[in-house]
Amino acid sequence: AMAPGKKITARIKRTLPVKGPQAPTLSELMRWYCLNTNTHGCRRIVVSRGRLRRFIWILLTLSAVGLILWQCAELLMNYYSASVSVTVQFQKLPFPAVTICNINPYKYSSMKDYLSELDKETKKALETFYGFSEGKSKVRRSVDEGNSTGSDFFKQIPLLKFEDFSKTATDLRSGQKRKIEGSVFHKDSSIVNSGDSNDIIGFQLCDANNSSECALYTFSSGVNAIQEWYKLHYMNIMAQIPLETKEKLSYSADDLLLTCFFDGLSCDKRHFTRFHHPLHGNCYTFNSGENGTILSTSTGGSEYGLQVVLYIDEADYNPFLVTSTGAKIIVHDQNEYPFIEDIGTEIETAAATSIGMHFTRSRKLSKPYSDCTETGADIPVENLYNKSYSLQICLHSCFQKAMVDSCGCAQYAQPLPAGAEYCNYKKNPNWMYCYYRLHEKFVKEQLGCQQICKDACSFKEWALTTSIAQWPSTVSEDWMLRVLSWDKGQKINKKLNKTDLANLMVFYKDLNERFISENPANTLVILLSNFGGQLGLWMSCSVVCVIEIVEVFFIDSLSIVMRRQWQKAKKWWNDRKRDRSGKPPEAGNLERQGHDNPVCIDEDLPTFNTALRLPLPQDNPLPRTPPPNYSTLRLETAFTEQLPDTLEVGQH
Repeated sequence: AMAPGKKITARIKRTLPVKGPQAPTLSELMRWYCLNTNTHGCRRIVVSRGRLRRFIWILLTLSAVGLILWQCAELLMNYYSASVSVTVQFQKLPFPAVTICNINPYKYSSMKDYLSELDKETKKALETFYGFSEGKSKVRRSVDEGNSTGSDFFKQIPLLKFEDFSKTATDLRSGQKRKIEGSVFHKDSSIVNSGDSNDIIGFQLCDANNSSECALYTFSSGVNAIQEWYKLHYMNIMAQIPLETKEKLSYSADDLLLTCFFDGLSCDKRHFTRFHHPLHGNCYTFNSGENGTILSTSTGGSEYGLQVVLYIDEADYNPFLVTSTGAKIIVHDQNEYPFIEDIGTEIETAAATSIGMHFTRSRKLSKPYSDCTETGADIPVENLYNKSYSLQICLHSCFQKAMVDSCGCAQYAQPLPAGAEYCNYKKNPNWMYCYYRLHEKFVKEQLGCQQICKDACSFKEWALTTSIAQWPSTVSEDWMLRVLSWDKGQKINKKLNKTDLANLMVFYKDLNERFISENPANTLVILLSNFGGQLGLWMSCSVVCVIEIVEVFFIDSLSIVMRRQWQKAKKWWNDRKRDRSGKPPEAGNLERQGHDNPVCIDEDLPTFNTALRLPLPQDNPLPRTPPPNYSTLRLETAFTEQLPDTLEVGQH
């Protein structure tokens, strides 16, 4: 006898339907789904008569499914797209910070004690290579006296003249030939000197720890080669001078600024903040906002902006360091670092330069819409500038950190990291070779800085329009220079020359503030609406239909597959146990499976005639009806005597 639990299980199995989610095979499940689903195409595949009509419905249904998948994929890919909106406002605008620097960073007359040895070497190279003697020319300063700043080092890295590429060069300092070691050439060496190869000059840098590791830097122009070589030694010298001393050697606010007007009112040096730049010396920022006040303007036009007259003092320029005369300015936000060397605008002398501005604020969407950063906190690079994040700050800080890690010291043109010091050949004799090789990797994007650093999501921009006019005019030159000389007579003990002056005007052309912002082009509601439109258009389907598809094609199909696998595993296990015990399979345990009847090809019930034509399975015939047990037909009296009520019926 079966246990009660097994009896209940067997009874449930006998009463379960054989179609729908309980169908024994996937084909029966799909057939049941097509007959009961709300999508019309699937049902027409099953109920249509004729192969052609059924094929057409299969083709149409598959095409509709393909179109749905394509359109939904397009919707998903465009979900994280952004639309750009431009808003123009007319209002009172805050005036930006304006940083002004003299192109010549330090007064040459004050620097002669530090640059005397370098200037002597430069002049010797010029005399040897070009054959001219300076004599009493414009570069008149005496360089025979002063501090010795490394003559031994000048001998180690002299200017060289390359007769050809046969590893032989002439020292322009001594005129002696020397053998060039190493095989690493600067990228400019492939394009140098399109004419005579005898005119190629440059210099060689070698690894102090391995003299065979050298880099040869050549230039197509002698001017470029001399300037690059001079700057190389110049940074070495300046890195050894304390900051306080360098600030005294550069220009003061009284030296640089002659007159100042803003918004029609007079201003002076109190409105400027000193800012020391390693390459440009003392620079001065107007409206820096350090005192908590940011000036604004309510009217556009040149008369309501910043107007300054600058004293350039060309006679005190370093003849080897800079080859142009004037000033550099940059317009920036109060929280931004002024990168004069990268995006500064040069101002001519003896001219009036007018710079009109248009103000634009921009904001981009961060991830996942774009690869920008809000504050730079997610960038693994320390901000060395103590200003708001920008891409340039990140790139310069990343290179400076790589410089400290690789070379053991910091590059002079950028801020110092904590615990580091600027490179100089006395403490770091190998830094030049290390710096040039590292900078080459940085330019080729091999340091990884360009991959780490990202654009800022929010930034302000002042679009500049520059115009230049002759200033002062010929008719006003005489009296204007006399008045300016008189006003500044206590600080400038000579008559001013117009080539020493520059007139600068910075103003808003109009008070239109443009705000460019990115907004999500799609929201979740729009995405779901688009999905519903595609499903309804191509398959007349709704959310309930999607849930039905998930249930049938994923849940029910998976359960059928798992059930079939379980039955196979169970049968394999029983066969294995039987093989081990040697017992034959019991007839009562044989599974009886249904079979498809080829006669019943439609949904109609079989008639009597079609039922007679039903074929029997060949391999496993169904059991016939057993013959009756005739012993059950025998009538046995169950009562010993006739009941009284039957007697009464019989009498009537």
